[in-house]
Amino acid sequence: MKKLALVATLAGLSAAALAAPETFNIDPGHTLPRFEYNHLGYSFQQHRFDKTSGRIVLDRAARTGSVDVTIDAKSVNTGFALFNGHIQGEDFFHTEKYPSISFKSTSVKFDGDKPVAIDGNLTIKGVTKPVTLTVTNFHAMPHPMLKKDAIGANAVAKVKRSDFNMSKNVPYVSDDVSLSIAVEAVKE
Repeated sequence: MKKLALVATLAGLSAAALAAPETFNIDPGHTLPRFEYNHLGYSFQQHRFDKTSGRIVLDRAARTGSVDVTIDAKSVNTGFALFNGHIQGEDFFHTEKYPSISFKSTSVKFDGDKPVAIDGNLTIKGVTKPVTLTVTNFHAMPHPMLKKDAIGANAVAKVKRSDFNMSKNVPYVSDDVSLSIAVEAVKE
């Protein structure tokens, strides 16, 4: 019985030694961060960013990982060029001085071999605050067209504009903002 336990332990250690982190590059064509806020109580407005880059490193067997995302703040897309320029101004994203938004993970939490939450630091307009992204969907499989391993996920978080020096028009335009990131990434 002791020999069986020893063999099982050694087999488990051997499998863990074979597990290795995998690095995935974010696919900018299928990664669209969005944000949503209440506009004067009339509606929840949704806008997106069109340019995103970064990488995700996962070791699903060891339940570890990291996420590093950079969003081009000048790629904000409200559907109206005039409004794009308005929220790129000094009162909001101030893209002339702060052209990018970044998220760098500090830890990744797993349920089994799937990430379910990512703690990290979100930097907007030169201000860095801790944020937890809740992963609402995760999928890993070989990409049917690229013939490489790929992952995809959806993650959400809530932040306050005032935490990032963007409180103009609060409370008429909500301080609370919902962030939503749809991401796909392909293995290096």
